Amino acid sequence: MTPVTTPDLRQARRLVIKIGSALLVDEAAGAIQRARLAGLAEDVVQLHSAGVEVMIVTSGAIAVGRRHLGFAVGPLKLEEKQAAAACGQVRLAHAYQEALAAHQIMAAQILLTIDDTEERRRYLNARNTINTLLAARAVPIINENDTVATAEIRFGDNDRLAARVAAMMSADTLLLLSTIDGMYSADPSRDSAAEWIPRVDVITPKIEAAAGSAGSADASGGMQTKLAAARIAMAAGCHMVIARGDVERPVAALSAGARCTWFVSKATPRAARKKWIAGSLQPRGMLTIDAGAEAALIAGRSLLPAGVGAVEGEFERGEAVTVKGTAGGLIGRGLSAYSAEDARRIMGHKTGEIERILGYRGRDAIIHRDDLVLEESA
Repeated sequence: MTPVTTPDLRQARRLVIKIGSALLVDEAAGAIQRARLAGLAEDVVQLHSAGVEVMIVTSGAIAVGRRHLGFAVGPLKLEEKQAAAACGQVRLAHAYQEALAAHQIMAAQILLTIDDTEERRRYLNARNTINTLLAARAVPIINENDTVATAEIRFGDNDRLAARVAAMMSADTLLLLSTIDGMYSADPSRDSAAEWIPRVDVITPKIEAAAGSAGSADASGGMQTKLAAARIAMAAGCHMVIARGDVERPVAALSAGARCTWFVSKATPRAARKKWIAGSLQPRGMLTIDAGAEAALIAGRSLLPAGVGAVEGEFERGEAVTVKGTAGGLIGRGLSAYSAEDARRIMGHKTGEIERILGYRGRDAIIHRDDLVLEESA
């Protein structure tokens, strides 16, 4: 039988690791599993030494906080969940900070609601903040902002939150650490004939039928939510892998060949993002550029303010605009780093003048090359 080939975690360059409540918290005592965090911190050290940028999406705040507030086991009311999250998040963040600080790595807490990954300005703010942290070699510790999120604006589980973060940050790999070593044709705890599935390229009805359900009072993510996460990740050009997290060094174990299931994307994060810009966003304005800027774009560079001669329409930072040359031909489309108002103020000026004109230091380019898609004829 021919072995199934799968991606290699050691080839990741930007990695999101999701770890759930069942792995982090002793449900009976409400205590954080600090030895498990210590092992994960050692994995992060190894990843950093290999040049991998790491983000951690964590559950556990409610599970920790509810015990310290004396809430009974079982379903909680919304306000009780929010109170438990407020209490538990402090303890959880401190535990991560201690585990990573032992290796001279800075931890940074990020709390998100679903609006932060959907509303354009908040999306850009979150993306820019996390990018800045990664550039400083800090590890963002990301959780849903349960203290303010209502039922209508919640992700509902951190599998999907992790996938949204992976898409937002153009990660190439998403690792879901679980209490199971991958996906099976049926629930292996109930069906001894269940077969392990090493690789998934397409989420078919057969794969959907194999999905299970959540297994603890504090966990909200079963195999169905992991499939939902896989759809989000794969569409964004990100591979996803499900592996055991209840081991001392889960990332090291996976790199050494531990059993897991890979969901393999056919695209790259950059290609998926370009496709999204090209086909999924309605342009809100237009920039007219000079011949020098046009040549720079065709050569693969970003669009600087000096090359812009006119700004049409009304748009906000992060919205899509079309780009045309002085002869009127369409060159491409991209995401503007400035609002229409600010773009008009800085057009024709050098990058070094942006702060003086606007009163703040924005991006050097009006459209960064990673946020630009050229027409095929350009």
